[in-house]
Amino acid sequence: MRDKERTAILLLAHGTPDALSEIPEYLRNVTSGRPLPQAAIDEITHRYGLIGKSPLTDITIAQARQLEQHTGMPVYVGMRNWKPYIATAVRQMRDDGIAATVAICLAPQNSRTSVGLYRRAVLAEAGHDLTVDFTEAWADHPLLIEAFAERLRSRYREVTAELGHAVPVLFTAHSVPCRTIQSASAPTEPQTPPARMSPDTYAIDAKRTATLVAAQLANDGLRNTDWFFAFQSQGISGGPWIGPTVEETLAALRQAGHTTVIIHPIGFLCDHVEILYDIDIGFRDFGERIGLRIERPESLNESPILIRALADLARSALARLATRTAIALPIP
Repeated sequence: MRDKERTAILLLAHGTPDALSEIPEYLRNVTSGRPLPQAAIDEITHRYGLIGKSPLTDITIAQARQLEQHTGMPVYVGMRNWKPYIATAVRQMRDDGIAATVAICLAPQNSRTSVGLYRRAVLAEAGHDLTVDFTEAWADHPLLIEAFAERLRSRYREVTAELGHAVPVLFTAHSVPCRTIQSASAPTEPQTPPARMSPDTYAIDAKRTATLVAAQLANDGLRNTDWFFAFQSQGISGGPWIGPTVEETLAALRQAGHTTVIIHPIGFLCDHVEILYDIDIGFRDFGERIGLRIERPESLNESPILIRALADLARSALARLATRTAIALPIP
């Protein structure tokens, strides 16, 4: 097998059930086996039922096929919480004779509850016969910022032209439990000498993405005082999650006199339940109740700029791998 055929790209995503009947098993994967109240399961099933089916898996596979065409390399897809599972994808790579892979998590902002778990799953299955370079975070990648800005610019221009004035933009990312951020800097058990743990930078990364995207729209009239940031999709069971929440931010914007807000989720790379239900149904319903119109740009999905960003990440990872392996790795 030629060297190029022995190298592959692995895209990693959250995963989503294919049918409503699969949701209980899917949620057990999400919580690593911890039970959820039946009310929580019923609510999540209801949300999926309203959108029909989450397109996350189909869009991720489409992104992978476009990335294959762009790089000329095989691209595999592995999901943490549903089929095709990460372990299945890694085993398939080994069966196909892949010797080295660059793994890219389709969650640009790094957190132990997302990227950290994906990395652990990949390395556990890779063993010693598959060399892996794992991209930890890419929240400020210039092409990622350009892709988000392109989507926002189009909608922002339409809405401001219609209304005749600037409107606020609310950037969002998925919330995580407070304990995630806290445990990153405070070990749960005494150690001698004390363990030094790097902080979980997820919240910082998410706000960094928003700041950079907003800056791209300065020439379109988006001022620093016109955009805001909030965390969405807090868990419906368990302890506290990081905020501020979207709902309280929307309420504050309405109280300040705004009647229209553009919500731009910069923590997600494609349509799925947190966009199609949480924003398009949940937040729009909330907005209607308080007299606030909610608009949203198109998700990145199969954005050519996003595909270029993924290709650039793969190119950088291959360069790193070339210093660690005897394989003459192709740099697409």
